[in-house]
Formats: sequence, C-alpha cells, structure tokens
Amino acid sequence: MSKNQKTLAIIFGGTGDLAYRKLYPALYKLYQNDYLNKNFAVIGTARRSWTDDYYREVIVDSIKELKSSDESASEFASHFYYLSHNINDAENYRELLDLAKQLDEKYKLEGNRLFYLSVSPKLFGTIATQLKSGNLLSDTGYNRLLIEKPFGTNLKESNLLDREILKTFTEDEIYRIDHYLGKEMIQAIPMLRFGNPLLKKIWNHHYISNIQVTLAEDIGVEDRGGYYEQSGALRDMVQNHILQVVSLMLMDEPDCYDSQCVCREKITVLKELVSINEDNISEHIVRGQYIESADYPELMAYRSENEVSTDSEVETFVAGKFLSKNKNWKDTPLYFRTGKRMKGKNTQIDIVFKKDLPLLFDDLELSKNVLSIHIGPEEGISFKMNDKKAGMLLDSEAIRLKYKEEGKIPDDYERLLLNALEANKTSFVHAEEVSESWKHIDAIRAAWKDNKNPIEFYPVMTNGPKKAFELLEKNGHEWIWD
Repeated sequence: MSKNQKTLAIIFGGTGDLAYRKLYPALYKLYQNDYLNKNFAVIGTARRSWTDDYYREVIVDSIKELKSSDESASEFASHFYYLSHNINDAENYRELLDLAKQLDEKYKLEGNRLFYLSVSPKLFGTIATQLKSGNLLSDTGYNRLLIEKPFGTNLKESNLLDREILKTFTEDEIYRIDHYLGKEMIQAIPMLRFGNPLLKKIWNHHYISNIQVTLAEDIGVEDRGGYYEQSGALRDMVQNHILQVVSLMLMDEPDCYDSQCVCREKITVLKELVSINEDNISEHIVRGQYIESADYPELMAYRSENEVSTDSEVETFVAGKFLSKNKNWKDTPLYFRTGKRMKGKNTQIDIVFKKDLPLLFDDLELSKNVLSIHIGPEEGISFKMNDKKAGMLLDSEAIRLKYKEEGKIPDDYERLLLNALEANKTSFVHAEEVSESWKHIDAIRAAWKDNKNPIEFYPVMTNGPKKAFELLEKNGHEWIWD
C-alpha cells in the first residue's frame, strides 16, 4: 500500500457521534502511520455554527487517548476546516466548492475527493444531487462516496436510494460501509478458508455438521429506543452484519481475490439461500424481546426503555436457521443469533464438524471438533479436539488449541478508510448484495406482520428465549457459546 495518500475528505455530519468516536480517531491512526501526511485536508460540515478553531479543538479531544504528542495532535488538527452547512441550500455548496478549491491548491491534493455521508440515509439523494449541480465533483482526480448503513429499510426503499445516488456517482465510486467487514477476524475468513489445504478440503456438508454465528450484546438499547422501534434486531443486525458473515462462510472459492470476484461469489450465496417466509418461518426463526429479571432489578425491560412503546412488538433478539441450495451445503444449517441484554458481549463464529466416531474408540465419549473464530471482544482462533487423558487408563479429554491475535490490530474504520483511499472495494458492499439481503429480510417481516411468528420474551442477562435453544435441539444440535 502506498503512503502519503492525497485526498480531500468532506464529511457531512462532521459534528456527529460517529465522526467524533470513529472517523477522526481512524484518520489520526492513518496519519500516525504516514498513510496521511502533508497532502490531505478534511472539511467537516453540519448545521452547527462552529469555527475552524473550535472544530480543531473537537478533533484534538477526539484523539486524546491516541495522540503521540500535543504537537502531533495539533499538526493533525490543522488540516481540518469547518463549514456550517444547510444541505438544501445551493449557496452553501458554492461556498463548499470555493473552500475545496483553496484546499486542493494549498495541500496539492490533485483533485482527489472523498465524500463521507455520516447522516440519515434519507438525505443521501439530496446531498448527491447537490454535489453534482454544485460542481463539487472533481474533473482532475477521483470522486468516491462513502455511505453508512442502513441502506434503506426495505428492498423498495433501498432501490430508490440507489437510483438517487446513481444519478451522480457510478457504482464503482460508491463505497457502502458495513464496519463488520473491517474487523480483523472477518478479514481473516478468506485466508483461513482458502489458504489452508486441510480446511479447504473439508469445508462442505460431508464434514461440517453446522455453522453458528453469534453477535451478542450485554447492553440494552440505551438512548436508541426511538431508532430501535423503527428498526429492531432483524433490520439492525441481520440484514447487514449477519448476512455478510453468512456470505463469507458459504461462498465458493473466488477466481481471484479482488472486489469483483469476491462480490460475485457473495451475491451467489445470498441468491442460493432458501427463502424464509410465512410457509416455513416457525421452523426457521425465533424472535424475542428482553424483559425484567429478579436477578437484575436495576435493569429495565425493553418496553420500559425511553421512547419505546409500552406494548411494543419490536424484537431485541432474533435467532434463525439458513439453509443453502448449493450442493456443497446440502442439509447443513447455518444458525445465527443476535440480541440485546444477553448474558455477555461476544461475537464469534463456530464451525461444528460431524461426529463420525472411529470404530477404534467407539466405546469412549469423544467430543465434536469445533473451529471457533473469535471476532470480539477477544480476537483469535481456537480448535476443540480430542486427546488422551494423562494417566494409566485409555480415556479421552477435550483440549482446545488457541491462537490469540497479538500486536497492533487496525480499527474497523481505520482499515475501511484506507481501503477507500486505495480504491480497494473488497471490504465494501455492492448494491446487488444489499438487494438480495433485503429480499430475505422483507420476506421474514411479511410473515411477522401476519403474526406467523409471535414474539417470545427472555429475561435480561440470558441468551435469549427457550425456543432459540429448541431451534437447534430439534435437529440434534446445541449452541456452542452459551
């Protein structure tokens, strides 16, 4: 990767929480590692009436835990400029263009521009249109649009959103961010699968019993009750994070490791998933909502959270089973679950291998082999296998071989921002991936609307409703992480 990237980043929503917590620290890490040096500038825009000086104070505060020195932080912040901005006002875009031209000349940016929309998706189309009519698109360098999920709230909205953005930017210029794709152990999946002859050979239904994806949170909805009432766990977590993981776990080996080849295989996975709808939803999906518990009297039920309806039917937990029509995954379920107020914070993938007992030891109690990919908070890989228990007798015990990632691991946004600077789209989401994901989510929600899958309740600090366990038990399986 080349150092000293030349770019002007224009951040819409520059005063927001995402920019403060994620974007500015990520940019500083790139600066520390010399990917950004003298030839970069950032324009933050929002409605607030901030000055450049105040904006730079905010930048310095956002990196206070990372800064190598006060001088380094000050020099970094000097590249930041602020413009109070009304996204509907054409005059504001003329001011933005004037500033962009000044900074391009001052920092020798060669016309390269990143437009980061850290705003509500309903504003994406308006901003894209104004950027085009306001002549903000560069003629001499690149133009790249970075947008955050959610990419709409259903297939119809998502397609409309794309049509609006594509009036200004080409698909090649659009970088849809799913920050899970920037995580170290998610990045490691292709190497793990296709870089090891042993795993490559046995990564199919002949050897794998089932795959499990867990995205568990121990926090509640916090101050996001209003948002969660409109979203719920299915749209907030499954449509994006979980289905992206599913596609990486089940995809066939790409012809090459670039964005087009990887994207093509991921789209194929999503098309080959068996649709979950009103005909089979009771066999495939469990949805839940957390309630109070006598063991944790200080924690409230979801319906008692701020901005949440007292009779809300919104799910804070969803577990399910995907099946694929691909011959490599015949009758091999991929289970998933995600939820709030579960008993621990954990993100991991478990590959459970079939327990074909060798006749030589069929009188011993042998455990199933399990390969686990630990995504967070701990990062690494572990493998559960059988060994002889020390002693005079021939007995078995399960042991766990474990590798823990050490050293400096890039932050999700640090990696994704650098990928965007490098025009590497492998870790970004294509429009067709979004569409195929929404088809599955819309079918599930339609069945819910018809009350085909009533909500189950689970006490706070547990791992979901009883039916989430029965979902596996009726197939002879059990959750690995419990």
